[in-house]
Amino acid sequence: MSEPIKNRYEFVILFDVENGNPNGDPDAGNMPRIDPETGLGLVTDVCLKRKIRNYVETVKEDTTGWRIYVKDGVPLNRSDQEAFAALDVTEKTAKEKKKTDPDLDKKLRDWMCENFYDIRTFGAVMTTFTKNALNCGQVRGPVQLGFAHSIEPVVPQEVTITRVAITTEADAERKGTEMGRKYIIPYGLYRCEGYVSANLARKTTGFSEEDLALLWEAILNMFEHDRSAARGKMAVRGLIVFKHDSELGCAPAWKLFESVHIRRRDEDDPAPARSYQDYIVTVDEAALPAGITCIQMG
Repeated sequence: MSEPIKNRYEFVILFDVENGNPNGDPDAGNMPRIDPETGLGLVTDVCLKRKIRNYVETVKEDTTGWRIYVKDGVPLNRSDQEAFAALDVTEKTAKEKKKTDPDLDKKLRDWMCENFYDIRTFGAVMTTFTKNALNCGQVRGPVQLGFAHSIEPVVPQEVTITRVAITTEADAERKGTEMGRKYIIPYGLYRCEGYVSANLARKTTGFSEEDLALLWEAILNMFEHDRSAARGKMAVRGLIVFKHDSELGCAPAWKLFESVHIRRRDEDDPAPARSYQDYIVTVDEAALPAGITCIQMG
């Protein structure tokens, strides 16, 4: 494995949606998530991590060391068992083996980190076995994301649709079409803030420079291979990365995030924004603390 990263990072992701639902809420009929107090649109960190995982799985195709642990159709215990098999451990032999090898739990955890990219990146809870406490531990990943929120309030619209494909024979005798609904946001620009801890990468997961480069690539392309009629037109518009010149960092994250400014191009225009060109994004690099390098991608 490559050496762990040596620098702390913070980053800001800007992405937008046009005539789509970026993250439906199953408890609200799959309507777009909204902060009820401010009207700002929300996209969960879990949703964005899923896009990143899917991109890595697409480009790496289960290459050794780059597999995905949290994936559709694969029980977590199945992947855990691979670590047990690699170290020649079973539920029956675990207790005796731990007596002769006190580092067994760490070896299991390290095997999982080495083989699964998303564990190295985001961490994972691998204590899923209910019997004999045989598990691969818990890992706090060096990469963390917050919720994304829209720059301005969004107004979801309910669009009625019809289809000519009738579900049952009985329905076909009574009607020629069926009605349905979908929810869209005409336009919304979203901002998400994230963190990369070199300290956790060194101490726990071994997250490397190669892993970091793939993370930036996955963020920039996370919607390009995830098209859906429900999600409309989504695109990452910018990735602003703040690199510290040390492992523990040179400045508080909030100072760096506050240097990113997003405003309407025509602040006197009362019409709602309908494209990314309606905004101006700037970074106050002159005000950044010493030891910080700003890298803009996308």
